[in-house]
Amino acid sequence: MTTPIRYEFIKTCKQTGARLGRVHTPHGSFDTPTFMPVGTLATVKTMSPEELQEMNANIILSNTYHLWLRPGEDIIREAGGLHKFMNWDGAILTDSGGFQVFSLSDMREIKEEGVHFRNHLNGEKLFLSPEKAMQIQNALGSDIMMAFDECPPYPATKEYMKASVERTSRWAERCLAAHERKDVQGLFGIIQGGEYEDLRKQSAQDLVSLDFPGYAVGGLSVGEPKDVMNRVLDFTTPLMPTDKPRYLMGVGSPDSLIDGAIRGIDMFDCVLPTRIARNGTCMTSNGRLVVRNAKYARDFSPIDENCDCHVCKNYTRAYIRHLIKCNETFGFRLTTYHNLYFLLKLMEQVRNAIREDRLGDFREAFFEQYGLNQPNAKNF
Repeated sequence: MTTPIRYEFIKTCKQTGARLGRVHTPHGSFDTPTFMPVGTLATVKTMSPEELQEMNANIILSNTYHLWLRPGEDIIREAGGLHKFMNWDGAILTDSGGFQVFSLSDMREIKEEGVHFRNHLNGEKLFLSPEKAMQIQNALGSDIMMAFDECPPYPATKEYMKASVERTSRWAERCLAAHERKDVQGLFGIIQGGEYEDLRKQSAQDLVSLDFPGYAVGGLSVGEPKDVMNRVLDFTTPLMPTDKPRYLMGVGSPDSLIDGAIRGIDMFDCVLPTRIARNGTCMTSNGRLVVRNAKYARDFSPIDENCDCHVCKNYTRAYIRHLIKCNETFGFRLTTYHNLYFLLKLMEQVRNAIREDRLGDFREAFFEQYGLNQPNAKNF
């Protein structure tokens, strides 16, 4: 059977081995490597779908767990699916809800059949299983669905991680069996295994044998140092098929996007740019800028002199600081727009650098300007 998700390989960067490609979905195509803005509750906080299109976001992420609780998958199905419900005609990826459930560590119990836990909103007892996660995502109608996996904490013992990887593999088989709309929704498997190379290998072999149309690396960006994440990617990415998309979950700092692309990753997502925007923190070509700080009260320059987004063309640091300090929604909209634009533009620069076989040079220049080569560099 033909899959609704197809990866088109374009070229490899001779300098780094990063790959340029395109992913085709039932709701259009997107160039890779790419960053996916996160719209947890069927909205990228403070942004309209039109603004996202304006900044060339062709795929966004939504959250199965949160949409299951509010408004409920039945309402979204009745609306004609998530695309119609939120008026977004680009691609949508939904996570499985696993990460959210597993982050409720004091409120959950893991069993072979699934996870018993309490609703974080009202304490009601709930149960999420591979079958239920598929049922919800089938109702949501996303283009890319994620398998329900166990998300172990960092650090975890090897013994715990081994049992967790084996359970994730069994759950992946159950997800495939329960997935009912294989002709219009692609289901990705998630490789787990923590920082243990042999367990990552086992997880990858198990999942690749199930022939998913795409694969994700899970269990990273959960508190481990950046060098550990890069080391894990060094031995995990080569285990993934070259003719399918590779997705690194929950990663969105500029340095990690570049380093992930160099290691062969195609897709990234993270709440980072939108979350920090609401705290008045901006990403700029010269590093992190906390616009709410007092020193910007009389600074009438844009957030980033090198940025051509409409925020930087039209508004000053002083004005944006004033809005954020007064808790004005418009201030959060401006910082959010800028941060998302910055990351989407960064990925465009990464793709151009791959096309021209100079991603290594680009990384060096970016890290230098961004201040990441300094001792005690401030990152996100």
